[in-house]
Amino acid sequence: MPAIELPEPNEPVPAGDFIADPDATMHYFAVDRSGSLQWEQGSFSYFDVEAHIVELIPASVSDAFKAHLRSVGVSYIIAGDEQLDMAEAVRKIGETFNTSEIILGGGGTLNWSMLRDGLCDEVSIVMMPIADGEKHTRSLFEADEKYSAPLPIGFSLASVEPLEDGSVWMRYGVNGPVDANRTRTR
Repeated sequence: MPAIELPEPNEPVPAGDFIADPDATMHYFAVDRSGSLQWEQGSFSYFDVEAHIVELIPASVSDAFKAHLRSVGVSYIIAGDEQLDMAEAVRKIGETFNTSEIILGGGGTLNWSMLRDGLCDEVSIVMMPIADGEKHTRSLFEADEKYSAPLPIGFSLASVEPLEDGSVWMRYGVNGPVDANRTRTR
């Protein structure tokens, strides 16, 4: 992604996190490892609720980018120095927004990074009775050498619930890494 050309701020950007809307009822946390998501406003509509945008960024993001986020009303949480530290981001989300539960709806790479780093305690999957035969689809978890390597992670089935449309909702607890050499017997 090309670098964003933003003007240098006229005034120094205060150090630390920035919360533009402390009274927001729903938050959308955007993972931005390099300061490249250029928002035009601080929220968007999600069904019938307004979701306030909170960027998760490393401290190395430019003051020009932080000033831009402030100017459009986007909050940000700084986690990590040069690289985004997702464990620190999750901890700060819990403290800042007084929450103990976050729903991760990322792509395969983010999902894998969070799972591999031990930041997920449950995996929730809805299997729909549809197939499209597409061979270029992404998987739920995808290792990316830039962020995290492959590693076998075990799950334990917590529940299965059939839904009215014929879908099945499966919930799994995350057990953590398993020995790749261990064979499963039944």
